[in-house]
Amino acid sequence: MKNINKNTIYIAAATLVVGLLIGWFIFGGQKNVAKNEHKHTTEIAGETIWTCSMHPQIRKNEPGDCPICGMDLIPLENDQDSEVNPMAISMSPTAMQLANVSTALVGKINPVKQVRLNGKVQVDERLVYSQSSHIPGRVEKLMVNFTGEFVNKGQIIASVYSPELVVTQEELFEAQKMMETQPQLFNAAKEKLKNWKLSESQIEGILKSGKILEEFPIQADVSGYVIKKTINLGDYVRKGETLYEIANLSKVWVLFDVYESDISWIKKGDNVKFTISSLPGENFEAPITYLDPVIDPKTRVAKARIEYNNTTEKLKPEMFVSGVVEAKLANKSNSLVVPKTAVMWTGKRSVVYVKNINAKGVSFIMRDVTLGTVLGDSYIIKEGLEEGEEIAVNGTFSIDAAAQLAGKPSMMNPEGGVAMTGHNHGETKMEDSKAPAKQKDVKPSKPISISKEAKKALQPVYVDYLKFKDLLAADNVEGAKKVAVSMQDNLAKINMSIFTGESHSVWMKFSSNLKNILQHVPHLSNIEEVREKFLQVSITMIEMTNTFNPFDKTLYIQYCPMANNDKGADWLSSEKEIKNPYFGKSMLKCGEITKEIK
Repeated sequence: MKNINKNTIYIAAATLVVGLLIGWFIFGGQKNVAKNEHKHTTEIAGETIWTCSMHPQIRKNEPGDCPICGMDLIPLENDQDSEVNPMAISMSPTAMQLANVSTALVGKINPVKQVRLNGKVQVDERLVYSQSSHIPGRVEKLMVNFTGEFVNKGQIIASVYSPELVVTQEELFEAQKMMETQPQLFNAAKEKLKNWKLSESQIEGILKSGKILEEFPIQADVSGYVIKKTINLGDYVRKGETLYEIANLSKVWVLFDVYESDISWIKKGDNVKFTISSLPGENFEAPITYLDPVIDPKTRVAKARIEYNNTTEKLKPEMFVSGVVEAKLANKSNSLVVPKTAVMWTGKRSVVYVKNINAKGVSFIMRDVTLGTVLGDSYIIKEGLEEGEEIAVNGTFSIDAAAQLAGKPSMMNPEGGVAMTGHNHGETKMEDSKAPAKQKDVKPSKPISISKEAKKALQPVYVDYLKFKDLLAADNVEGAKKVAVSMQDNLAKINMSIFTGESHSVWMKFSSNLKNILQHVPHLSNIEEVREKFLQVSITMIEMTNTFNPFDKTLYIQYCPMANNDKGADWLSSEKEIKNPYFGKSMLKCGEITKEIK
């Protein structure tokens, strides 16, 4: 019995020891594993993360190529450690180079406003002569049969049969017989012929020959080009009736259209530098000699005239001319001026990105500015900047996109917020993907080639856009809203995979912009709101055209300086005729062609 108890005690003790050992291995081992895992996690957290400058949503633990665009990945810097200002977005030198970011110092200058003018070469009205017939009769011969022919003064240009002339010559012969007794009668007969522009030598020739001249030759009174012909062979003409219009082209007029919004900048005596597309490489210059005192009620333009000595006759009437007037602005000396490329605007807000340099590197922070007068390729800044500050003048869109992705204040989201890329390729889970994307100014730095398949896919979008433009020009707001829906549907049908390489990321930005703008159009209440969205659509469509050039027809960039509250606005058109979508029928012809895209 005692042996049984002892064995029981031994078995219990052994079981206890084994249990303790097993427990130590289990729980102690887990503790060590936990420590190792924690250590491993810490080591990974300290590793360099690699990203793409064009696609910041890409995150990798090692260098390589971006799976979207193929660009080299760059190290991702810790924003919290690199920035003094939490509202700023930092950029490494590599990222700035890849994004084509360049900066410039803000300075004060004496501003000069460049006013763009378009016009045509016209005949100098003072050098146009109406060649008429001095006697009535029937046109028997025409020596000048078409317009554009050059004639010299005294050249016979037509021949007229005149019964009245025949009778007058008979009277002259009868008076000649009585010349000694009635010289006054003879002289009166001669004067009658002179009144019909017969010269003294012609009259003497008639008296000498003793024959009646049946066909009267009409001579050119001036030298020049025939610009109009009003008679045909066999026509009966009255005395004083115009046969031809003859123009001297040694001096011509150039008539420029001056828009109502620019009229205050133009004055008599201003020099106009102009070029002619049909004379590439040649530059011309002449002062304004006359400015219309009345504005055309339909086109809302006045005519500015220059007189040009055209001795070489290079300038032909009806040639298209593009000119620039540099107008000095009174009371605006020493104004802050920045390039247009530095300013991003939505129609309501204008922002720039100011460069900051600190011990941690380079960063940019968004700054609202108030724009003043437009100076051609630059703006006067009324408020928001100080002399000596450094701002981004190229690559501003890339900076703004990086700010949006980082949740920092940006052009369309001034308060900042959760970063959003617009699409996900599977590398990273996107937060708050339901948040609406904001419209951005898209300014690619260079043209990009795309496939024929991609160009074909974009065709319906352009067709809808051109319909959108025409419907607004016709003041048809409901039709414009419907075609905006169609445009959005056609955008959704485009497969993003047909855009490869560099074109992929650019297309995603274009498509995101257009979709985000168009989705609001059907819910707008009036045509002015629709036109404001059309302006934003046009910004992206023009940039997309300059980048991809996908449309199979010639497109014209047209511009109205009075649109967008006199800031000016562009749009695309497939025809040269101006149909202004921003004013419609009220000022349908207000605008000009600024660029042709083939």
